[in-house]
Amino acid sequence: MPLTEYFDSFSRDYRAYKGGPWCYEDGCVYRGLDMLHEVTGDPRWHAHLRRLIGAQIGEDGRLAGYDPDEFNIDNILSGRVLFSLWRETGDDRYMRAARHLVGQLDRHPRISAGNYWHKLRYPHQVWLDGLYMGLPFQIEYALAMGETPRIADAIRQFQTALDLTETASGLHVHGYDESREQSWADPETGKSPAVWARAMGWLAMALVDALALLSDDPRAAGLRDRTRRILVKVADMQTSAGLWPQVLDNPDLKGNYEESSASAMFAYAFLRAARLGLVTGAEGNRLRASGLAALEALEATRLVTDQGRTRFGGICHVAGLGGFSGVYRDGSPDYYLTEPVVADDAKGVGPLMMAFAESERVASLAAE
Repeated sequence: MPLTEYFDSFSRDYRAYKGGPWCYEDGCVYRGLDMLHEVTGDPRWHAHLRRLIGAQIGEDGRLAGYDPDEFNIDNILSGRVLFSLWRETGDDRYMRAARHLVGQLDRHPRISAGNYWHKLRYPHQVWLDGLYMGLPFQIEYALAMGETPRIADAIRQFQTALDLTETASGLHVHGYDESREQSWADPETGKSPAVWARAMGWLAMALVDALALLSDDPRAAGLRDRTRRILVKVADMQTSAGLWPQVLDNPDLKGNYEESSASAMFAYAFLRAARLGLVTGAEGNRLRASGLAALEALEATRLVTDQGRTRFGGICHVAGLGGFSGVYRDGSPDYYLTEPVVADDAKGVGPLMMAFAESERVASLAAE
């Protein structure tokens, strides 16, 4: 089944990930659909998007099931799509919804270095996931509203998070605990023990999306250089099959497997970075080829049709740090291999949509 047919079928069947409340998983699909519409102009993508998100936004901009006092940075991500819907329709409820999310950020607790806590129930912690969830939205809101101090704050948060999570290899661990109270945190550095592929995928997408918004902003010069080095390092970790292992810094670990959602995220980040000139020359060409190879591998090996239904498999369902549902996630390399592997999860399908949209842009540019 061609990817566009799969995306259309998936979207027709898709229901709110958590049964209705505003959540980041839906936001992955929203962003994928928005990018497909932007690239192709095909109205079915925005029809899917507006059907799905319309049920979650009231006339006053209130978001279904959203509680800002949870201080959950994940809840910000879905707000990315509000700006394009606002510009397209002129409907102010979308911007009212965005202001609700910014209200959370204005009160969100931070570590002493200035970064947002991941969640209220994960105090004093910064996870790479949260950079994608909150900071591109913050930048886009600042640009739309002319609130430029928010941009400088976002750049500082990126730089600090990179400093706090960097390893000697140039990759980045999943999380950092300022309090050092979590048993997963190194008592000296506060870092978690392993490099999880999807955490690096969230980071790669966050950096590329932020820099796409910042264009030639001189304040982001250092961030551009770090992004280039991170993307090139990740490209070094790509397997001969075109994908990336679940535990990125330990490819020979027994039971390690090539994970689909992170591979889709890297494909998207590589293609977008090369297209926008964030990485140029031979390195940019390499990232473009790497991203296209990953997308081809995902389509060829992870889309499986059974009894007439096509599904996208090989997706780690969820992974995190610390206590969750009565289990303590210790962040060890072996831990990341214990989480269930599923199909058609939004965290994989959304980035696959984004990667495909970027590949269409690459094809269009090559044809000019």
